[in-house]
Amino acid sequence: DPRWLGVLQQGFGHRPYLLLAFQDNRPVGSLSLALVKSLLFGRFLVSLPYVNTAGIVSENPEATAALVDRAVELADELDVKYLELRQEALLKHSSLSYYSTTKVNMRLALPATVEAMWDQLTAKVRNKVRKGDRQEFTVQWGGVDLLAEFYNVFSHNMRDLGTPVFSTRLFEAILTEFPKRAELCVVRAADRPVSVAILVHGDGSTEVPSASSLRSFGSSNVNDWMYWQLLKRAVERGQHTFDFGRTTMDSTTYVFKKKWGSKPVPSYWQYYVRRGDVTGMRLESGRYDRMIRIWQRLPVWLTRYIGPPIVRGIP
Repeated sequence: DPRWLGVLQQGFGHRPYLLLAFQDNRPVGSLSLALVKSLLFGRFLVSLPYVNTAGIVSENPEATAALVDRAVELADELDVKYLELRQEALLKHSSLSYYSTTKVNMRLALPATVEAMWDQLTAKVRNKVRKGDRQEFTVQWGGVDLLAEFYNVFSHNMRDLGTPVFSTRLFEAILTEFPKRAELCVVRAADRPVSVAILVHGDGSTEVPSASSLRSFGSSNVNDWMYWQLLKRAVERGQHTFDFGRTTMDSTTYVFKKKWGSKPVPSYWQYYVRRGDVTGMRLESGRYDRMIRIWQRLPVWLTRYIGPPIVRGIP
């Protein structure tokens, strides 16, 4: 959806590019790109940062090749370190010299009713949800009116993970660009927000780009309870797919998403490398382990201040 380009521009300050391929004066392909740049990390051309899935959409191989050709030219013009295309199918192109398959998109086929959704869960997952029920959590859905509570939980969890937090502008942009489709979920224990998520309902598919729970409430099963609310919300809207988002194979988040019945969809990150190492920016490279440990000890207020300028430069 090209509206994500507006989200990335407003939320991160990325420069957006929309490439179109035409045949007989008719559009037959498109590629959304964002220029990610910072003094700390350099410049990258990506399709697309943050978004669960992006890459080329085309009707034929000729359009695909033309779009890659133009993206490579644009990468040269913008003098980026590399062009990164996040596809769900491997592209054959001489300029795309490297690819990674460490990420997968976790998706769940949804039944027609909440009752059927409950029945297809494993006994172990249902037991976790029931334990959450006994905690008497409450759930509220809304928009910017819930943003402060959402961000308070989200920023705390990002600090605990050792990850720089996004700016509130990103979530404001999502809610603005996708009116009636994007919404915030806030789960409370008594009156305290303890688990949050943002949902975007597409044409038949619901995705959860960001979600967080306070670690201090981990034993209460609040995260499982919240995800059950998210799944029910998608089913009640008549959606056929729930997109848990991107994750690294066999990671903790992969195991969590898989237990709901979601299946991994292959993700091919392909690169036109102009200089540097494409793996250097990834947390799993181990290069940032020391920085992660330091970040986890910082006060949350400080991470909210210095986090957004850092994370906006990470592709």
